[in-house]
Amino acid sequence: MHLPDALTIRDMFLGNLDLQQNIDFCLRLLLACICGASIGVERSKHFKEAGVRTHVIVCMGAALAMIVSKYGFVDLTLTDGTPFPGTRGADPARVAAQVVSGISFLGAGVIFKREGLVRGLTTAAGIWVTAAIGLAVGSGMLVIGLFAALVVCILQILMHKFIFGPDAYATNQLHFTVKNGYEFNHALTKQLEEWDGTVLESAFSRNQEDGTTDYDLTVRRRKEISYSEMKEFIAKHEEIISATNSSAKK
Repeated sequence: MHLPDALTIRDMFLGNLDLQQNIDFCLRLLLACICGASIGVERSKHFKEAGVRTHVIVCMGAALAMIVSKYGFVDLTLTDGTPFPGTRGADPARVAAQVVSGISFLGAGVIFKREGLVRGLTTAAGIWVTAAIGLAVGSGMLVIGLFAALVVCILQILMHKFIFGPDAYATNQLHFTVKNGYEFNHALTKQLEEWDGTVLESAFSRNQEDGTTDYDLTVRRRKEISYSEMKEFIAKHEEIISATNSSAKK
């Protein structure tokens, strides 16, 4: 078996782009990550479902798709300017464009909302950027494709292991059934201030048969509301008939 020499391997990875161009593209992706992270931090501070990870991945994926769109088809023309055999009159970018939009429907299938919480946004963004990486590799931009895959893997691993900033907040789903809703309103407001919690969603309904009132709240704070905290709050207020607390990280 004849093994390709070093020059052939180098040309295979660089394609029709030189080393300086590939470095420039990698720097563009890193800058896109920084821009996406900046926007994600601001959104996370307002407790939006799409946080730092999602914004970073989407911004980098869009930058990668743009790079592939601009430079991924340079090999369709030979060095003398004539079209590559068999490509005259063809528009190969059409298929790539449909991948960018079509893969969005696949990503939408992993996003779901349950009990006021949105799940799967980062996974959907990951599917979308994976499609962009596939476009880069398929177009022969191996360096930029491998670099993007490496960045995504590092981001996912580090940001899952070391959650920081507003993304580290916990989400709590609270439900109370009480006798005297008027007194409970003041007690609940005061307790949420002591817990340093932010109410994202709230709803209440009154049972006309027995006069009880049901409260449903979605609360965010740095730590999950623990069982002991709930137990202590319930013990202070006899008007509480029942209470439940389900917690989940964003």
